[in-house]
Amino acid sequence: MARNVGKDEKIISEAVINRLPRYFRFLSELKRAGVERTSSTELSELMGTTASQVRQDLNCFGGFGQQGYGYSVPYLYDKISTILGVDRDYCAIIVGTGNLGKALASSPVFEKRGVHVTALFDVDEAVVGKVFFGHRIKNMTELEDYCKREKPDIAVLTVPRSVARETAERLVSAGVKGIWNFTNIELSPGKAMVQNVHLGDTLMTLCYNIGKNENHYDEEATGEEV
Repeated sequence: MARNVGKDEKIISEAVINRLPRYFRFLSELKRAGVERTSSTELSELMGTTASQVRQDLNCFGGFGQQGYGYSVPYLYDKISTILGVDRDYCAIIVGTGNLGKALASSPVFEKRGVHVTALFDVDEAVVGKVFFGHRIKNMTELEDYCKREKPDIAVLTVPRSVARETAERLVSAGVKGIWNFTNIELSPGKAMVQNVHLGDTLMTLCYNIGKNENHYDEEATGEEV
């Protein structure tokens, strides 16, 4: 699937969009290291791709480079940050405060990406009212009123699978624009943008690649196809 990005509604492929956070991450590291200038070749080595791919990706958003100079790291970092919305001060709530919800609430991932967690929600009376990481956990009965009053942009969903769809629909009806979904089922609730996260999928991909790598070395050792 492709998305429209920018005022001219230019269509940007999903593959390019998915690479943008990696550009942001590597540029952050270069910026922290005090690097002022980089090239498509250097970025391609960090990204594990080709210099041509880097240039094509960045050209989708205007290029940002200069012939014979390359890319200004601070400038490119700022531009990628703006494209990704890091400078927009989005607000998020976490719905479900089990182990995963609490781990996310205490993670620096939000602050580093310009997202501010403003509230936590749960149905468990044993945790409702308790303070965790600076937030008093609210009862799910307060969800709609809070969303309509405070207008959070993002909901991080870590509730059980059995109530995931119902909760997502409640969030969308209350005006939430995006859902970061950790419930391990696919959600697509109407108007909201959804990022479905399946931790098990990445683990299985890693297992596959380990096996593939082992087979490669077995082939090298025996000189035969395995």
